[in-house]
Amino acid sequence: MIDSLLQTADAMPSSQLAVRLGYNSNVGSSGRTLGIDKFGLSPGISFYHKTGLYADASLYWSKEYDPDVYLAVFSAGYLWPATKRWSLVAEYNRYQYIDQGDNESIPYKNNIGVSNFIEFKPVTFRLDYFLYFGEKTGHRIMPGAFVNLEKKNWHKINRILLYPSLNVMFGSEKVVQHIPNARTVVEVLRLLRKGLPLFTETTETVSGVMNYSFSLPLSISLKKWNFLVGYTYNIPVALPGEDLGLTHSGYAFAGVTRYFSFK
Repeated sequence: MIDSLLQTADAMPSSQLAVRLGYNSNVGSSGRTLGIDKFGLSPGISFYHKTGLYADASLYWSKEYDPDVYLAVFSAGYLWPATKRWSLVAEYNRYQYIDQGDNESIPYKNNIGVSNFIEFKPVTFRLDYFLYFGEKTGHRIMPGAFVNLEKKNWHKINRILLYPSLNVMFGSEKVVQHIPNARTVVEVLRLLRKGLPLFTETTETVSGVMNYSFSLPLSISLKKWNFLVGYTYNIPVALPGEDLGLTHSGYAFAGVTRYFSFK
């Protein structure tokens, strides 16, 4: 949504309403961040005001969940083109999970953060910081870079944009650690005889690299329409003490957006 917002704000000085429908085949890397693994269709609506303020609402549907519509995301923020090369986006997101049941633990339901975009054509460098909060708190720092390969006014197509990207996610998590209370067989037997626990459970905050991602999106703009297709490959990394069974995964995505201009 932020990528689309930057394109819209750059190309059209008027306020914009965008109605979109997206599709993702599978998501596996950020599941621990949002508490989700897979989603299918994602309708959404965004409004960007020419002052830089914007708001967005999205729904996520997948037959993998019960109910099928299991998540709504509400966003609000401000886009500030600070200089010719530097753009700054400040944003708040609310994740509203729908009827997940009493047994479902959702660690994060909110985040607030800042995204920086520094452009040296054809390369754009990106640096995001987000604070996630809810049942617990986590920090995410996401540096990245993408290359803009652009063709404008080709036949009846206003713009074709291919922008391969590389992103890294650093973060922090609270991890439960089990520290052994005995180091030798004799100490273990002594603890067992006295009925004492063999381990002490503690909670520690650990940090480090959480994910690498490679993405290849293709955007085609035709008058008031935008069509997006692409593929992302993720390499999740467990933090010290984590045992999440994470595996490498990729997913295809597509979307269509219709823009409406307001003077």
